[in-house]
Amino acid sequence: MESQCTNRTAATKTNDTPRIYVASLSDYNAGRLHGCWIDANQPVEDIREEIDRMLAQSSEPPAEEWAIHDYENFGTLRISEFEDLERLAEVARLMDEHGPLFAELVSHFGDTSNVDEARRYMEEAYRGAFNSLGDYASDLIDDCYSDVLKNLPDFIRYHIDYDGIGRDMELGGDIFTVSHDGNLHVFDAQI
Repeated sequence: MESQCTNRTAATKTNDTPRIYVASLSDYNAGRLHGCWIDANQPVEDIREEIDRMLAQSSEPPAEEWAIHDYENFGTLRISEFEDLERLAEVARLMDEHGPLFAELVSHFGDTSNVDEARRYMEEAYRGAFNSLGDYASDLIDDCYSDVLKNLPDFIRYHIDYDGIGRDMELGGDIFTVSHDGNLHVFDAQI
């Protein structure tokens, strides 16, 4: 049986809203499925209230313990059964602010315990979305050295290895990348 959780963010819910499926462990241990889907992009207090309502509707008293049995719309970020709800809600809030790329960035750093580090890199070190490292290097060099480049003869300018420069920047630890939605998202590694 799936509980009817009251969802305070129903007006803003879209198909890509990060959600968790929370289940009662006493029901699960008794061989029954009792839980509900909860939008994660709401205040943690509201998430806890929805969990409490779901547990109160359990037919297996005392239903006090719960676990996250499923989740969706967090990209490649893995959510554990006993994820910290405050960090989870913060990730979902920042996904609303920065888009689904933010979940991929958190995943790059490991898990939700790194949400503060991911926020710092998103806000201070994000350089944009590119088709390749070569495109990033080309844009960077054009921005920094456009006067020098236009004075170079064509036979030199057309033979600059932007792909190699981009790879060297990544291998040298100057930048790191996160792949998402068909693009390569570039971040300064040294902030």
